[in-house]
Amino acid sequence: MKKSNVIIYFIAIVTIGSAGFYFIGRPEWSIFDSIYMTIITLATVGYGEVQPMDKVAKIWAILVIIFGVSGVGAILRVFGRELIQFEKYKKRAVMNKLNEITDHFIICGYGRMGSVIINEFSEKKLNFLVIEKDPKKAEKLTNEGILCINSDATDEDTLKLANFKNALGAAVVLDNDRDNLFVTLSIRTYSPSIHIISRCAREENKNKFLRAGANRVINPYISGGHKMAEILYNPKLEDSVSIKTPEVPNLDLDVNEFSMRNLSQFIGYKVSKLNLQENYGIDIVGIINKDGNYIIKPDNDVTLKNDDIIILMGEAEKFTSFEKELTI
Repeated sequence: MKKSNVIIYFIAIVTIGSAGFYFIGRPEWSIFDSIYMTIITLATVGYGEVQPMDKVAKIWAILVIIFGVSGVGAILRVFGRELIQFEKYKKRAVMNKLNEITDHFIICGYGRMGSVIINEFSEKKLNFLVIEKDPKKAEKLTNEGILCINSDATDEDTLKLANFKNALGAAVVLDNDRDNLFVTLSIRTYSPSIHIISRCAREENKNKFLRAGANRVINPYISGGHKMAEILYNPKLEDSVSIKTPEVPNLDLDVNEFSMRNLSQFIGYKVSKLNLQENYGIDIVGIINKDGNYIIKPDNDVTLKNDDIIILMGEAEKFTSFEKELTI
C-alpha cells in the first residue's frame, strides 16, 4: 500500500470515527470529546470512556477498533519501510563517497587525539575520513557532515573500505597500544607506501610501532608532559615546542613563545637591536600582534610592541642561558 493511501485511510478513519461518536453521543459528547475518544481507541491506550457509553456507542467503538487498528498497523509498517529505505540510502551514499574518495587522510579513532586531528583537518579543509566503532560518536560525526565508517578499525574489511591505496596518510589513534599496533601493521601490509602516524601510550612500545610500519610514533603523555614542565619551570613562557628526531640524536631545538609584557626590557626595540643571535645563540622567527596577524622572519627594522608575542627558536641549552639572564 502506498504511503499516501495509508495516510488518507487513517484520516478517514479518524474523521468517520469521530463523527460517529459525536452523533451517537450528542448532546453530551462534544466534537473534541469525539475526536479524543477516537484517538485513544485507535491507540488502544485504555484510558476509559470520555462519556458514559450505551450499547450503540460500544458497537461503534468495536468497529473503529477493527478498521482503525489495522490502519494504524499499516501506517507503522509503511513508515518502518521508509526508515529502512532511508538507512539503506545513507549507507549507499557513504559507500559511493568511499569508492570515489582519493588523496585523503584516514583517522582511526575518534577519541581525544582523534577529535583534535579532525578539528585541525576541518579548519584546513583537508580531505579525510574517520573510522569509529562507537555508533553514537559515528552518528555525531555524520551529522556534522564528516565522512565516517561506523566499524572497528581492527577489522581488515573495514580498512579496505577506507580506500587506503588512494590515501595520503593515516593517523592511528585508538584507545590502547595493542589495537594501535595491530592496525598500524594491517595498514602497512595493505598499503606499503602510505604515511602512518601512530599513537603510543607506553614509550617502551615505540620501537614495536616503528617495526610494524609506522613512519612516526607520538606519545601524547611525553609531549604534553614536556610542555607542562617547560611552562611550569618558566611561568612567563606562552608556549613551547621541542624538536627531536631519532635520525639526528644531537638535535634538540626549542621553539618558544614569549609575550612582550614579560620582556619589558625589549619593548620599543627594533629586531636588529635585540642581538639575540650574538648574545644567546637564538633567533626570532616570528611575531604575532594583538589582532592575531603574524610576521614570519620579521625584518630588522620592525619595532616590538607591548602586545606582541615573539617566537624564538634555538637549541635548548641556549634557551637555558637566555632565561637565566632575564630571570624568566
